Amino acid sequence: MLKKKTTKKKYIPNSKEKYMCAKHKKFFNEELIKWKKEIMKGNNLGNLLNSSDDNISSADIVDQASSYTDKTVEMKSLNRSRKLIYKINSALQRLKDGTYGYCEETGEPIGLKRLMARPVATLSIEAQEKHERDEKIFVED
Repeated sequence: MLKKKTTKKKYIPNSKEKYMCAKHKKFFNEELIKWKKEIMKGNNLGNLLNSSDDNISSADIVDQASSYTDKTVEMKSLNRSRKLIYKINSALQRLKDGTYGYCEETGEPIGLKRLMARPVATLSIEAQEKHERDEKIFVED
């Protein structure tokens, strides 16, 4: 007798539930931890693959320049990853202290769609747009 394999449907937060209920918090906590692990795994693999670079000591100036450019791009990528891990850790802390999902400026809910698209978001769409407009005005002055 064959057992029918059941696939568990992945939970997705919806707006019919109370905002930032236990299910929402659990979902975002799991997503953030999974994302952090993926980033760290990717960075470790990159470090292993690029740890031995023979072109740095190469006599060919083109090889040296290419290697330098590659290293610069790699360092920028690692820096972005480091900053993103910091943001993920901050989001995990906000989940613990109960402030996750609420705009830092207005205190209003950020919204599930925005958090699902950008789980480290700290501003509502309106506050983010205002911030970007203010930044643009400041840059133009």
